[in-house]
Order: sequence, then C-alpha cells, then structure tokens
Amino acid sequence: MSDSAPQKPGDFKLVDPVQLAQNLAKVFERAAQIARAVAERPELAQKHAESQVTPIDQISKTLGAVAQSYMAEPQKLMEAQNQLWASYSQLWQNSWSKVLGAEVGPVASPARNDKRFKDKDWQENAIFDFLKQFYLVSANWAQDVIKNAEGVDEHTRRKARFYVEQIANALSPSNFPASNPEVLRATLATNGANLIEGLKNLEKDMGMPDGRLRIKQSDTTAFEIGKNIAMTPGKVVFRNDTFELIQYAPAVKRAYEIPLLIVPPWINKFYILDLNPKKSFVRWATEQGLTVFVVSWVNADERQGRKTFSDYMREGFLEAVQAVQDATGAAKINVIGYCIGGTLVASALGYMAAKKDDRINSATFFTTQVDFEKAGDLLVYVDDEQVKWIEERMEAKGYLAGSRMADAFNLLRSNDLIWSYVINNYLLGKEPMPFDLLYWNSDSTQMPAGVHSFYLRECYMANKLSQGKMLLDGVHIDLKKVKIPVYNLAARDDHIAPLPSVFRLGQFIGGETRLVVSGSGHIAGVINPPEARKYHYWTNEQRHENLADWLKTAREHQGSWWPDWADWITARSGAKVTAPEPGDGKLEVLEDAPGSYVRVKSE
Repeated sequence: MSDSAPQKPGDFKLVDPVQLAQNLAKVFERAAQIARAVAERPELAQKHAESQVTPIDQISKTLGAVAQSYMAEPQKLMEAQNQLWASYSQLWQNSWSKVLGAEVGPVASPARNDKRFKDKDWQENAIFDFLKQFYLVSANWAQDVIKNAEGVDEHTRRKARFYVEQIANALSPSNFPASNPEVLRATLATNGANLIEGLKNLEKDMGMPDGRLRIKQSDTTAFEIGKNIAMTPGKVVFRNDTFELIQYAPAVKRAYEIPLLIVPPWINKFYILDLNPKKSFVRWATEQGLTVFVVSWVNADERQGRKTFSDYMREGFLEAVQAVQDATGAAKINVIGYCIGGTLVASALGYMAAKKDDRINSATFFTTQVDFEKAGDLLVYVDDEQVKWIEERMEAKGYLAGSRMADAFNLLRSNDLIWSYVINNYLLGKEPMPFDLLYWNSDSTQMPAGVHSFYLRECYMANKLSQGKMLLDGVHIDLKKVKIPVYNLAARDDHIAPLPSVFRLGQFIGGETRLVVSGSGHIAGVINPPEARKYHYWTNEQRHENLADWLKTAREHQGSWWPDWADWITARSGAKVTAPEPGDGKLEVLEDAPGSYVRVKSE
C-alpha cells in the first residue's frame, strides 16, 4: 500500500489522477479474476448454501408474513408509505437549509453505540450527512413497519426484525467506497492502493480449502495457545473422549481445602477465562488461595456425534467431579458453570439432588439460563423448522461445524463483528490488529449433534428444565431440590443470556441465591479484572421476585465484581491447608496445561 498518509476529515484531495486511474483498472481486473475463480468452482456455491446460518426460504417466508398483514389492511400500508415520504421530504428540506447555512437538527441520528458514523464528515459534510440520514430514516422505517404489523406472532416478528436488520446493515453507506468518507479519503490519498491491498486480503480470506470467506477479526499469527494466551501454569490430570481436566498450579503456599471446578461452555474454548495474565480469571482465582480445576471440552467430531446431553452430564460433569476428588481427596467441591456450561451444571445438580449425591458444596453461575422464556437474541434461530434444518446438516458428520456457530454469533452483532472488518480489511486495505478476545472469538468449536439438538429442543423450544420436565438418564430434574448456596452472576447488557432471563435462575433453584449484576455484556461483564477498574456491579441484600424492584433498590459498586465473589466463595471453601500440586493425589500428570483438546481447530 502507498506510504501516502490519509488526509484529514473534510479534505478530499486527489494526489495523482493518472496513478489512481491505473490502480482502479487493476482493482477492476483483480475483482474480475476473483469473480471468475468463484464461478469456475460451482461446488463452492453449494457448500456456501449448506453453510448458511438459516435457510433462505425462512427469510422470504417471514418477511412475506409481514407483507401479508399489510396487504390485508391497505389503509395501514398507505399510512406507512406516507410517513416514509414525509420523513424524506423533511430530510430534503433540512439538508438544503444546512447547505444554505441554517442551523437545523437531524431528522435521524445513529444510536450512541453505532460506530459506523463516527467520522466527522458524517456530520460536517452535507453530502455524507444526507446519505447517513437517508439511510437511517429508511432503516428505522423498515423496523417500524415490522413493529406495527398486526396479526404477526412474536417469534415471526422477532425473526423479521433480525432479517431486516441484516439487510439494512449490509446496505449501509459506510460499506461502499464512494459513500464512506474515510475510505474515499484513503482511496484519493493512496491513489487507490488501499483497494488493491483490500482485494489481496479478500483473496487470502477466501483461500480456505472449503472456499468459504472467513473474514479475519484479529491478527491470528500474533497468538499461540500456551505461549501468549492460555498461559496460567498447570497440568492435565484426567482425560476421556469428552473432556480434559486441567489442575492449575497453586499461586500460594496454603490454599482453601475445598477445591473449585470450572465448567465452561462447550460452544467456545475455555481460555476465555485465561486470555492473558492480566485478564485471567483462572490465575486470579489461584491467587485468592483456591485450588482451581477447569474442564477443557473436546472439539467434537464424528466420535462425539451421537453423544447426548445425559452423556455430557455423566462423562463430562460427573466424571470431572470425581476426578477433582481423586486429585485432592476432598469430600466436597465448589463449582462454577458459565453460560451453557452453567445450564449443564444446573441440570446435573438437579440429577444429583434426586440421587442424594451431596458432593457439591456451592455453585456459581456466570450468565446462565435455566428458564428460556426470556432467552436472548439466539431465539431468532430457534423454531421447529430451523432446528430440523440444522439437524439435517449435522446428521452426516455428527456435528455442527464451528464456523456455522461463529457465523450465527457474529450476525447478532454484524456491524461490529462483520461489516467493520469488511471496511478495515477490504476497503481500507488494512490488516486487523492483534486482539486476544477476537482471536478467541474466531477459534470456534464444533457442536456434537445429539447434545446440540437436545439443548435447542429441550431448553430453548420446550423450556423443560424450568418446568421440572427435563429427563436425564431416566430422572426428572427438579431444580427446587437443589438446596446448596448459589452465586448468580448476570450481565446488564447481555444479549446472549439477558438479565431478565438470568434473574429467574434464583426463582427455580431451591437454595439461597445471591444475585450480582455486572456492567457490560456476556463476555466483558464476566472477564473484568479488578486492576482494570472498569464498569460497575450491583448487589441487593433483599430478595425480590421482580427484576425491576431488585434493580430499584440495588446498591451500585465501582469496578469489578470479582472481589465480591472472592469473599463469597472463600467463606464456603473451608480451612487453609498446604496447597496441593498437580499430581499429588491419585491422578497422574498427563501433560502441561492448556492440554491437547484446546489446540484442535474447527472446520
């Protein structure tokens, strides 16, 4: 890429018209070569169709239902159209007034967290301001049309909002070179070299064996598992074909006698809890005097394809509990379950309560749902037709490709996790920056078919766990029988496991529950070390059946919730003893942490 520095906002100067023309010719030529290469491999189109997050006919069917509701009420359709044209007319008048020097307010403004229009020219340049507002008026109007459609059930409405949002995000003027001021300045300043570099990046991202486009979110060469990510010292002390168990080395000479077992979701890799020494919850927990064990789930392939949720309970959680006891000699252990790992832990606790198994001393849940009536954005992917479609695609290999899950999560925040990188990588021609969290986000895992299907149908669709109707190994799971103390962490801005849903866990667990609400979302709300001094958290010593009442009387605290949890868990961790080293107990050391399973890459 040219060394010419991009110009300042508002300064659109053409450096070398001849060089720009030559480079644009190269851009068109290279783009045509890419298009021909794709056209010459028709199997890629088939693979791409098979890898879609949701069937295409679902989109047309869903939006068709909304259109049908308006066709049945022509007057309402006419009112909606008139409203749109009125907004366009107001925008046109305001834009002319602004050009003539008048002070006028915007017809439409982006949301505060919308990063697409941060460049000053989106506000100060009349042309770009008009494009921005025209787009926002149109996108907002489309969402209002969905909102005001009558005779449309809530699930169809939710899907329609999601599909329209994806279409609108794709059509944003920020995604096109000529209508994005930052890209336009870079193109003029570098004589189009940014677009040539962008096409090189596009070719590299399309160079996977399966031909799928995988947009880089981080510099993947900057990280190596066990070297500068997932670095906390420890040993693998147990392994079966479902998980590896990591026992971490003690950070203090004397530790609490009751060990801690962490069960992360198998939908991601465990090292979100051990990104680097400054962000590592695992390392910090060992420094508090806890003997920490973590389940590292296998990256599923054909061998795990027919395993069930009950298998993951028995061969995963219950075997991990036994292994921790074998490693330490402890009669009881404390457990943490994160997200879907927490759902498994809650289910297993119900199973253990029915079996009179009292080995669990306390449970901590991170952003965990046991009641799915108010489940989050993932509900757009869950109905009988879509689940059948997913099951058909899992049937051949016995698992759902990790890339499919990654795509599903990325689409939920497509402006931040997809389109921002389209602009950075392909329009600006830049390489993404190294970012450990986004490296982890792209290191996806594969879902075993039987387990994934059970989770979608029994939890999301039928909501059986909260109703006491879930059956595991012939046992009906009744969470009211779980009488152990519980620390329930919810994140205020969580879109995966929303606060109203996580709040309900305390209404179904039979023991004493302490609810703590952290700032931020599903990841940042959990991974928030005290040294960062970020966000807030809320506690309430009074029990409330209603979330609004709980929040109204909650006490706000500065910073991380980790110290609050440390006080809670250490009070339930027994006396101090000589800190056990991995290999001291009945289990032999198999290899160094972070183990082998975490290194297996997905499709």
